[in-house]
Amino acid sequence: MPDALPPRAPAPRALSGRAPSAPTGTRPALRLAIVWSLALAALVAVLLVDVRGPLELAMPRRATLVGGILVASFAHAVATVIFHTVTSNRILTPSIIGFDSMYTLMQTLTVFVFGGSAIAATDGLPKLLAQTALMVIAATALYTWLLDRSGGGVLTLLLVGVVIGLAFDSVSSFVQRILSPTDYDLLSLELFGRLSSVQPDHLPLALAVCGAVGAVVWMRRRRLDVVLLGRDGATALGVDHRRELIVALICVSVLVAFATALAGPMTFFGFLVATLAYRLAGSHKHAHVLPMAVGLGVLALAGAQLVMRHVFDAAGLVTVIIEVVGGIAFLALLLGRRRPK
Repeated sequence: MPDALPPRAPAPRALSGRAPSAPTGTRPALRLAIVWSLALAALVAVLLVDVRGPLELAMPRRATLVGGILVASFAHAVATVIFHTVTSNRILTPSIIGFDSMYTLMQTLTVFVFGGSAIAATDGLPKLLAQTALMVIAATALYTWLLDRSGGGVLTLLLVGVVIGLAFDSVSSFVQRILSPTDYDLLSLELFGRLSSVQPDHLPLALAVCGAVGAVVWMRRRRLDVVLLGRDGATALGVDHRRELIVALICVSVLVAFATALAGPMTFFGFLVATLAYRLAGSHKHAHVLPMAVGLGVLALAGAQLVMRHVFDAAGLVTVIIEVVGGIAFLALLLGRRRPK
């Protein structure tokens, strides 16, 4: 079909069936400029504030941290926004399909079979690629199999993902109970988001993957706007809904799997920045929401890094704090939607 789509599409339906209202008279470009100015300022502060020791030793470590912030923010923000689009539900996260549970299971079985020392011994680019490939292949096989089945759809996919995730969590919990205390301590370090442990030799590949997936998503941004209307609305406008669904889910699986293998699981981080982006973008179009979500992700991680490192001297708790805030935002949104009118 031709790439050109109607210049204006009806506003998408939210979870409650009502169209999300964007503020009138807003300027999405100005909002994006403000958020990204603050995000870039926070990145510069992370790179330059309170540098101790020789610059030639401190700058590479700071640059690696900045690279990890960019990769994690881009991957989780873009994946969550796209996932919300294809599922027509803004209270879900890509982790519902079982990415975090699969990552936990792989790490647990590695420690159980080879011992805790295997984590450090195998911590390199081959392990990163193997974990990412395994998660992407499993997720893609699940997508295509369920969507090809008669009567299969996004709801079936989500339900199967929940069941698989619960099964992986149960196996992981059982195996962790029989690990030695030393092995369990080494394993627990791998099961939390850890921007500070991103390896510098992993970043070029991570940035290349994010760039490639980002290019695919950006070229399809107008089609994603139409997918917001649902299967019937997209089909009526000439968009192959099933094809766009599979392409979007593959992009989600690549981003989440790579970000999880690189920096550990972050369950609610993407949900937090995506929810804020919907409120602040001033438009429902992906051309505005996606850059806003990424900018807010960079600002959140870099700002939290600055505060926790230079105010509380607890930089290792950055992802934990963000996950707590994201979980609270998730519960607030969920309970707010159930409040009687």
